[in-house]
Amino acid sequence: MKPGVLLCALAVILAGPLQAEITSNPTEAARLASERLNRASLALSDARGAQNRIKALTEVITAFEDGLEAMRAGLRAVASREQALSAELSAREDDIARLLAVLQRISATSGPLVLLHPSGAVNTARAGMILSDVTPALDARVAELRRDLQELTDLRSLQQSALDTMQRGLEGVQQARTTLSEAMSERTGLPRRFTEDPVRTALLIASTETLEAFADGLGEIAVGEVPGSLPTIAGRKGDLPMPVEGVILRRAGQPDAAGVTRPGIVVATRPRALVTTPTAATVRYRGPLLDYGNVIILEPESGILLVFAGLDVVYGQAGEVVPGGNPVGLMGGTDGDLLVPVDVQQMDAQRTETLYIEVRQDNIPVDPLAWFKTDKEE
Repeated sequence: MKPGVLLCALAVILAGPLQAEITSNPTEAARLASERLNRASLALSDARGAQNRIKALTEVITAFEDGLEAMRAGLRAVASREQALSAELSAREDDIARLLAVLQRISATSGPLVLLHPSGAVNTARAGMILSDVTPALDARVAELRRDLQELTDLRSLQQSALDTMQRGLEGVQQARTTLSEAMSERTGLPRRFTEDPVRTALLIASTETLEAFADGLGEIAVGEVPGSLPTIAGRKGDLPMPVEGVILRRAGQPDAAGVTRPGIVVATRPRALVTTPTAATVRYRGPLLDYGNVIILEPESGILLVFAGLDVVYGQAGEVVPGGNPVGLMGGTDGDLLVPVDVQQMDAQRTETLYIEVRQDNIPVDPLAWFKTDKEE
């Protein structure tokens, strides 16, 4: 290659430097998520022997779910960065090929010969001056390319490592759920306000066709009910935590795909999401009901009912007073798809389960959003 052609090739390469995409650090995000999952794994061992196992396991499951979600977000960022970097390198293939050709040419020619110009000493001197100016930029370009290629290698390695961490986290949360179910079945000592009469419950279910009618007859199924009520929650109106992490799919009164409207809200959740009571409450009913699926009806104070419908597993017994933040059920589905790294546009599509939430005051439905605090709405 003649020195004049060599200089032109260098000019073309250096005219369009490869720019790294400016994003948040996906490697750091994945590392922090991995630490959260590792801490949750350690906490699971401690929770098994905790005095209040249910509370400890609830916190562990929440930690696992948060860690898995953070890891999925980190993995999405890693995959996005890897795709962007691969696409950018692919788009610059010609420039990179020319850069490699120049480097090969320089390495194959001795130092004195590469500076010689066929037109004589003056032009040789000029070529030397130009090359001395170009060489630092060429070195920087090579270093940049080396960094990008190393980052690409590291990102691909990180993706596999993150998937392995997610697999361990998924196994951890599944173990925690199993342990929680065992602890719930063994739980004793909760205060009870009444005992449920199963015959009256069956008759009430058979004789009612609406949630309103069923709620109106709840007092009939209670035997030996202790008078009084839990402390009022009026001061917490608008500030109750949502019973499950999710996205509001439908507001009160909005029709579903079949045109059916209900006075409650529908929350899209991830499979096997944990559902908790937002405040201390009496379990008025739990079990299948009408076309709502598995239902739990909680009474935080006299005259107010919280209805959660669509659960797969329901915890607790009618008449028990459940402390705030305690689990009352699990959503259905399978959470194996947590290992699939989806992009941001597909995040909500992973929320395959739906929880119906209704609030009734004096058996009249009110907008649940007036009671619950949420910033995740559609």
